[in-house]
Amino acid sequence: MVSEFWRDLESDLTNPEFAREFAAESIRIATIDTLVNQLDEARETAGLSKAALARAIGVDPAVIRRLLSAPSVNPTLGMLAEVAAALGFRVRLEPMDAEDRAKITEPMLRAAVA
Repeated sequence: MVSEFWRDLESDLTNPEFAREFAAESIRIATIDTLVNQLDEARETAGLSKAALARAIGVDPAVIRRLLSAPSVNPTLGMLAEVAAALGFRVRLEPMDAEDRAKITEPMLRAAVA
């Protein structure tokens, strides 16, 4: 059974501007969540405490605690790159598969020409 919320969302997504905003926000949240979770896993694998990681990049430990524990974060790309480097990683771009391009890229581009 489809709830009213999902019916309303489906209807709202027919509006190109709403679809663009929805796609952009969805990918932003998913990307940040994935990166932060991967960084936290790398930190644990490396055997580093959050405080030790903070010292490695020269920030207050509360910064790393918030980054890795807060329910809603919006770190800068610079912060993610610095944390990744301290853990022996780089932040890189990767192409989307066709399904993601259809769900994310196409609505964003449709709104740009609408």
